[in-house]
Amino acid sequence: MLRPWAAHWVAAVLLCRAVAQYSSDQCSWRGSGLSHESHRRDVEQVYLRCSQGSLEWLYPTGAIIVNLRSNIESSPGHMSGLHVCIKPQVYSQGSHVYLEHAGDLRLLLAEKDQAQGTVHCFSLAEGVLFVEAIPQADISRRITAFQYELVPSQGPAMHMFPYLQPGLAGSGVFQGVAPGTNKHSMATVTLRRLFHQKSRVFAWGGARGRSWSGRINVPAQCSVRPGGDEYLLTGSVHFGEAWLGCAPRYKDFLKLYIQVQNAGTNPCQVDTN
Repeated sequence: MLRPWAAHWVAAVLLCRAVAQYSSDQCSWRGSGLSHESHRRDVEQVYLRCSQGSLEWLYPTGAIIVNLRSNIESSPGHMSGLHVCIKPQVYSQGSHVYLEHAGDLRLLLAEKDQAQGTVHCFSLAEGVLFVEAIPQADISRRITAFQYELVPSQGPAMHMFPYLQPGLAGSGVFQGVAPGTNKHSMATVTLRRLFHQKSRVFAWGGARGRSWSGRINVPAQCSVRPGGDEYLLTGSVHFGEAWLGCAPRYKDFLKLYIQVQNAGTNPCQVDTN
């Protein structure tokens, strides 16, 4: 339901009273509400055309509309199939984040929830980001900041965490598991083999260590047992963190792989019935 005060913002956009923002590249934007202090009710437009980036709004006043698009030419149908994930910085405050579509606003992230740094995802078809500043007598310490990623709605590892892209593959041993949420927990791992990683989430232990180590997020439904068996670890890198699916033991994977090779079967077409 569109609130009366919010209707003014939407009307401002529809009547072309919104103005283009002033300091950005194609991926990230940084601006200040002080630049339009005399126009507190302005709605300003921000255009970002990149697969990932960040936004930082200092001393927020008024509102901004964040238009996110891929930097790759694609059909309208492909664009509607993309999702956006945003992760607020723990120091982010001073505004609420909404989704705006056809004049309606839906709260996505309240100011009080931003310090948790929780990732929120939505489809581009659901609308654009509408960031509304909260009226404050003193805005000198207010900064709204978040990271974003544009990702496909379908692909490998969708079962482990929504809207992720493949980013890592290796085998290793779980060293410990820390208490987490009802959706995932944080585990430390030592990798004996690292086949691929999208970014440097695992650090090399040096000539003596001969292994990689790092922290990963594991779905709560997966049974993680520290020590002992070596597991095949595949997953994605999301906002600089590794996210894994439930992992098979590495020796079981090798056994299955050898059986498939001996049978001359395509591993992608194995009958699991």
